[in-house]
Amino acid sequence: MLLAKIFPFILWFKGYKGSVFKLDLIAGITVAMVLIPQSMAYAQLAGLPAYYGLYAAFLPPMVAALFGSSRQLGTGPVAVVSLMSAASLEPLATAGSPEFIAYSIVLALVVGIFQFSLGVLRLGMVVNFLSHPVINGFTNAAAIIIASSQFSKFFGVYVDKAPHHYETMMRVANAVMDYTHMPTLIYAISAVTIMALLKKFAPKVPNVLVAVLITTVISYFTGFNNDATVDVSAIKDPAINQQITDFNVATALIEEHGGNRANLGNLVDEMKAEQHSGHGGASIELIEKEAEILVLTSHMDNAKEEAHLLRKDLRHLKFEAAMDGDTYTFYPKNNLPAGIETDGKTWRLKVKNKPLDSSQLLMMGGGAIVGKVPEGLPTISMPDLTVKSFLKLLPTAIIISLLGFMEAIAIAKAMAAKTGQKIDANQELIGQGLANILGSFGSSYAVSGSFSRSAVNLSAGAVTGISSVVTSVMVVITLLFFTPLLYHLPQATLAAVIMMAVIGLLNVKGFVHAWHAQKYDGIISVLSFMVTLYFAPHLDKGIMVGFVLSMGVFLYKSMRPVVAELSMNEDKVLKSSEHYRLKGCRHISVVRFDGALFFANASYLDEQVAKFRTEHPDLRYILLDASGINDMDASGEEALAMIVDRLRAAKLGFAMCGIKGQVMAVMERTHLLDKIGMDNIYSGTKSAVAAITKEIHTSTDLPEGGCNNCPLMKHIPA
Repeated sequence: MLLAKIFPFILWFKGYKGSVFKLDLIAGITVAMVLIPQSMAYAQLAGLPAYYGLYAAFLPPMVAALFGSSRQLGTGPVAVVSLMSAASLEPLATAGSPEFIAYSIVLALVVGIFQFSLGVLRLGMVVNFLSHPVINGFTNAAAIIIASSQFSKFFGVYVDKAPHHYETMMRVANAVMDYTHMPTLIYAISAVTIMALLKKFAPKVPNVLVAVLITTVISYFTGFNNDATVDVSAIKDPAINQQITDFNVATALIEEHGGNRANLGNLVDEMKAEQHSGHGGASIELIEKEAEILVLTSHMDNAKEEAHLLRKDLRHLKFEAAMDGDTYTFYPKNNLPAGIETDGKTWRLKVKNKPLDSSQLLMMGGGAIVGKVPEGLPTISMPDLTVKSFLKLLPTAIIISLLGFMEAIAIAKAMAAKTGQKIDANQELIGQGLANILGSFGSSYAVSGSFSRSAVNLSAGAVTGISSVVTSVMVVITLLFFTPLLYHLPQATLAAVIMMAVIGLLNVKGFVHAWHAQKYDGIISVLSFMVTLYFAPHLDKGIMVGFVLSMGVFLYKSMRPVVAELSMNEDKVLKSSEHYRLKGCRHISVVRFDGALFFANASYLDEQVAKFRTEHPDLRYILLDASGINDMDASGEEALAMIVDRLRAAKLGFAMCGIKGQVMAVMERTHLLDKIGMDNIYSGTKSAVAAITKEIHTSTDLPEGGCNNCPLMKHIPA
């Protein structure tokens, strides 16, 4: 049993038969057909080259299945985690750069370590801190952000990312108004149409794979991609050549200032470390170095803005090309010299964030494709994790870990409801953690459980995690033998794949459901949605605002639990007199406290008891119904003791009923039980009311026969 706990996959083979393997084999191949193109699309969403999606689909599906508790959960690249990964790393490095790739892999390792640690320590319940309304608001916003982030690839335009996502979309809209590459748009719309039609009329057909195959084949035979590498002298316009030179100067300045700032930053860190260790005190030199960093940052920002404007102008340029054999000559569009014949295409200059190589300018006369995908498996190596990078990435890793795991465990539980499996949240954390840890050794970025691929796995008949092992094997075969076939895959198709995948994340009904449950839940869900949209790509802001609001509501409700005054209804049941509009007794106040009695709400009980005393000037007795008190700390016990003292000083009686064992134990240890007296402790509310009524009508000036039509007694049998 212990061995099966460490290696859950051992249980797969109990009664395993050839017929079951056949089902797992078919399911594994089917999922791979969806996973391979999807993973490449999600990798680009994460700011990585497309083939890194295949690396993320290599080890994680198999490892998560081997060590998780769900037998059908499909692990790998997913949309929300990919977007979170890109958003969190963009301030640290340029998307697609070697530094960015290295950070992505290290982030996967940190995510895995955090998830694995939670699982080993049996802390799976921490995901409960992210409430469903917060997740619903965040997920809906993320779906919109993910889908809209693909618009540039849909229309074949290129823009710089702005500080906020909505600003980036405005730049995309301006670029689209200026120029749309129609073949790219046609490929994107065609891919969406193919997937939508197959999903509706042939749901068992792998629609993503079919869309990828059709568009890739057409792309190959029609020459969709038409790039040319030329020298700057091929552009026959001195003003444009000068723009290229100015752009290279600005980008070189960014790299220079960035390098100097990094060196100064390391020096400042060393000086601060010496201060903290006691080997150095506050110095003028440290202040000067920090000031130099601020100056360099200002210069760097100015250079970035200049480079952005120059890059925007260069991307805005459109050319016509004349060919003399294999030699291209480019002229600004609508400024062609007389007598020059062109190929009829509109050409654009490919401009990235790095300086342009004047001897190898990339001119685009067609649409964007995936291009060369390295053959073979990724190199297995330990990511370069340091204490500094670990601490820098940990806050982001925590959010990604919790979000990714919540998605995975929700999917696993939904499937378990159909299959009858038992899902262990902590074991699933271990499986997801190991998938990210071992995946990072194979150049994978952060992954999680996928709803769409898990559904495909289940519907294809998967019985055990062998299906996920088969999926990983299929990815290996693709990396070894079939990567050349992916060369002509249009980027527009990958954008369409992402957009179709995130449609399922939209859930408007979730807002309505949260509002109907509790208005504050609906408000929190909407605010999480709006904040996530506004601050995108800084998605953590939406999560944090939602978390703070949820915790605020929780603390408020904990500090002000329900304290109800009870009265008897027609069914001879004590109910809240305020809620059910029942008439209360003038002489006995039955008070029920719902919740743990602890330091945060102890004074609130005292306030409510004082309020009931004010409302009932003829009050003779207070009965505390403790059936709703599940726990009590020292502050709660002290507050209760003070209530007893004050009531008795005012010549009022006090009793308790329905006390639970754990609360009774606290009262015994603190001798509060002795103060109240066992004769004032009752097992049930009705018996307590009957005894107290009899007592106050025999030991006080009230009539011995009792009050006529007493609200507490009129429905109790004599």
